[in-house]
Formats: sequence, structure tokens, C-alpha cells
Amino acid sequence: MKSILTFAIFATLSVFVACGPSAEEQAKLQATKDSLMADSIAKVEQVRLDSIAAIEQVRLDSIAAAAQADSIANAAKGKKK
Repeated sequence: MKSILTFAIFATLSVFVACGPSAEEQAKLQATKDSLMADSIAKVEQVRLDSIAAIEQVRLDSIAAAAQADSIANAAKGKKK
């Protein structure tokens, strides 16, 4: 009985090992993971750069609005005199 059980366990383990991914499949899987990670990093970097550009644009718009407000204020002061 023990030999049959041992044989069954050995056969089951052999099937699991034989059905596992080959070295080529593992290499493809790793290349896919690496590619996905590189794509993800590139997307995050692009979002970061877009955010920086948006903040810079808001800063420039704020400076332009302040300059325009100063110009309007100076023109109003000039008309009062």
C-alpha cells in the first residue's frame, strides 16, 4: 500500500513539474513584465511632466493677470490726477 501511495505522489508531482512553464515561456513572461513596467514608468513620467507644465502655465497666467491688474490700477490713478 505504501508503494502505491508513494508512486501516486511521485506521479502527481511529476505531472505538476512537467506542466510548468518552460525556460522560454518564463523568459517571455519576464520580458512582458519588463515591458509593462517600462510603459508604466513612461506614463507616470509623462503625467509628471504634464503636471509641471500645467503648474508653470498657471504661474505665468497669474503673473500676466497681476501685471494687467497693475496696469489697470496705474491707468486709473493717472485719470484721477
